[in-house]
Amino acid sequence: MIHTDITLILTLSLLIWGSPFVSKILRLPIPATEIILGSLFAYFGFIEDNTYFKLIAETGFLYLMFLAGMEVDLKQLTGSSKEVLQRSVLFLTLMAFFSIGSGYLFGLNPIIIISMPLISIGLLASLSKTYGKDQPWIKLAFIAGVLGEIISIAVLTIFDAASTTGMNLQLLIKIGYLSAFILAVYMLYRALHLLFWWYPELKRILVPKFDTSDQDIRLAMALFFILISVMLALDLELALGSFIAGMAISAFFRHEKSLEHKMSSLGFGFLVPLFFIHVGASFDIRSLAVEGVFSGALLITVLMVLSRILAAITLKHISGAKNALLVSLSLSMPLTLLVAVATIGYETKLLDLLSYYQLILASIFEILVVMVTIKVLQKKGAKRDDQS
Repeated sequence: MIHTDITLILTLSLLIWGSPFVSKILRLPIPATEIILGSLFAYFGFIEDNTYFKLIAETGFLYLMFLAGMEVDLKQLTGSSKEVLQRSVLFLTLMAFFSIGSGYLFGLNPIIIISMPLISIGLLASLSKTYGKDQPWIKLAFIAGVLGEIISIAVLTIFDAASTTGMNLQLLIKIGYLSAFILAVYMLYRALHLLFWWYPELKRILVPKFDTSDQDIRLAMALFFILISVMLALDLELALGSFIAGMAISAFFRHEKSLEHKMSSLGFGFLVPLFFIHVGASFDIRSLAVEGVFSGALLITVLMVLSRILAAITLKHISGAKNALLVSLSLSMPLTLLVAVATIGYETKLLDLLSYYQLILASIFEILVVMVTIKVLQKKGAKRDDQS
């Protein structure tokens, strides 16, 4: 047992340190590289199922959602033009229509069909770090993504409750908890916004400009865990709590640029890589030999990406064709939510093993295909700019 734990610790340490180098050699994005390495090292027995590793990986996922929340500029979101918001909602509506319609057309499992329209902006935070948050398509993707993320997490919460308790009073109570929580968060946001407007010095007390005790990090981490605790108490999706915690930091302490840099360094340097490695390790490479797994995953990937590209026609008028395409691609990687739906569906016997493997593999395919495509499009755009 001790020997296994030592092997796991050494392996994870080397993967965290070495994945950027491997990424450069393979010319793949770092998250995709970490998933591939995690899967390969698990196949050769260097990474085994471990309670502590799973716990830290789950923390890494929640922290990734926290960082995604920190990337959201509420002022930009609420200050967006009516046309941008309307077209973002239309994009999400069409995307859901195309996803569900194509899923029924190809006779996919109902649980897979439910998961296809889901939106998650966790990996958008990684793209923002790579390409810069000032990119027009990154800004637009966050506007549409935040709306889609909130709806998706609400759907996931309801699906989780319905699959475990059924369509009964308990489900209605959980929906009531979710609605009350969102309303309470909104009311608290308005109250704090007013409080800080009247007493702006409170911000400097909570996050001092010159501080030797890292009070800013302490506040951010406290808020992160407090909201996770609230979600645990209400038995709601933890990702929503961590996402809102990040949004709160962004809304009230956006002026403190160093805080965002500190939190991002901790996440992308340690916790987030562990999450991606765990995702790769949780996929059994031997399942690729099972008939229907590869082809089914490829079909799901194509349908999900294509549905978003088709829906992005609504964004072409406000952002241009290339930016609309990049937005659709950046919102085609709901990795964490797909894994969550697959796990819930399989544990409740609503999803067979074949469909489970297809959904997990599709979530990995999406990252590989989308991130490489975005990288190619960005390189072509940079070359074109240099020539001009």
